[in-house]
Amino acid sequence: MKNVVLIGFPGSGKSTVGQLLATTLHVEFIDLDQAIEERYHASIPHLFEKYGEFVFRKCENKVLKELLQQDNLLIATGGGAPCYPEAMKEINEAGTSIYLKMSEEALFERLKHSPKNRPLTHTLDDDGLRHYIDSTLRQREGFYKQATITIDVEDKTVEEIVEKLRTEH
Repeated sequence: MKNVVLIGFPGSGKSTVGQLLATTLHVEFIDLDQAIEERYHASIPHLFEKYGEFVFRKCENKVLKELLQQDNLLIATGGGAPCYPEAMKEINEAGTSIYLKMSEEALFERLKHSPKNRPLTHTLDDDGLRHYIDSTLRQREGFYKQATITIDVEDKTVEEIVEKLRTEH
């Protein structure tokens, strides 16, 4: 089986959906952020802080490319991974890409209460977070829309999302 790659904005549920979907499809689940942390022996926030976003994105893209060379993987990417030059082309050539789409308001509510230490949002107040989501989603939406499948995940449980993907696609 070719790979399945979940893309979408941070907080859209890629890792959570990915774990259950991988179990359902009987494939290995890979969280790209975890793979990067294992490869470079450092947390994502540490990599951002020490090297900056540009170097982090190069590292992220390198690990993603290596994973895409394999088969039978379900990969949950970081929110910015599909936006690297040629990344969506490579993702789509390696399998099926699925965009987990949410509204800005739903993303705000999720990220506002997220326990994860997200390097691009952890220092923002509510207004800053809303602005970040608005501007960044606008920049990334064109990449996300290149996905093979788009599914609106708002107001759906993880089980409902997985069942919809399993039965309709």
